[in-house]
Amino acid sequence: MKLSLGTEQITPCRIFCVGMNYVEHIRELKNEIPASPVIFMKPATSLVPSGGSVVFPSHGTELHYETEVVVLIGREGRPQTPQEARAAIGGLSLGLDMTLRDVQQALRPTGKPWELCKAFENSAPVGDFVPLTPSLDLASLPFTGAVNGVVRQQGNTSDLVFSISTLIQYLAGIWTLRPGDLIYTGTPVGVGPVKKGDRLAVEAPWCGRFEWLIA
Repeated sequence: MKLSLGTEQITPCRIFCVGMNYVEHIRELKNEIPASPVIFMKPATSLVPSGGSVVFPSHGTELHYETEVVVLIGREGRPQTPQEARAAIGGLSLGLDMTLRDVQQALRPTGKPWELCKAFENSAPVGDFVPLTPSLDLASLPFTGAVNGVVRQQGNTSDLVFSISTLIQYLAGIWTLRPGDLIYTGTPVGVGPVKKGDRLAVEAPWCGRFEWLIA
């Protein structure tokens, strides 16, 4: 799929995801606050545009939603300062890091990677992107996630363990960032299961509302 940024269509590149980046979410899953960002990746086949369907995967039974602010990288480089990190951003949106929680819990004790529980097809729904304007404060972006019209998650980037700027600089210390790269920045408290027929919605005053059906 193509990513929409206003009237521009952008080809997605890599999908970087950040785990355990809100304190209360870390506590609800009974994990410890990490000393550095927890990074995993998803393929571009995981993306689902707003209005699309998330097909319930057949290799798990407990599918959870995780509402997240998503950053679109707009220029190639390896930003090293907060100013350079902000300049690297092409747009912002909201998305969902869909997770097979039962599969994840089985993988954790063995130390196996998370692809089976995080990187399946349809696991990264994402809305349309808006440009980063001077009025948008990366450290204070509110957002909500709802299931069947009931708000389940209320988050704000002010509560991130590792800020958006810090995440961009951290990733750039390992990879050269490229246009079309996405960064899913982590989810706040309130994750939970969904079933076929449920409708998920994410919303923020700075980007609008986006919806998906669990099929």
